[in-house]
Amino acid sequence: MSSKELSDLSVERKECPKCGAIWINGEHYWSGTGKKGNELDLAGLVCNKLGDETCINPCNGMDGGVTWEKRLTELENDHPSN
Repeated sequence: MSSKELSDLSVERKECPKCGAIWINGEHYWSGTGKKGNELDLAGLVCNKLGDETCINPCNGMDGGVTWEKRLTELENDHPSN
């Protein structure tokens, strides 16, 4: 038998049971788009309003990042109603 060299490559995948956000090897990815995300933005947009004790986002409960209020303000500034 020949000795085959094996890689130590591994993949760890975690999924939040509350919102479906995914972490692959510790990196957050948005559940809807699969794009690399920001845990603080996820907290501001989702976890801090809708999260519960099952949320696995390490930034859950932290202030900062993007929030819906911040997005609304930016939208209103970009497109004033008057």
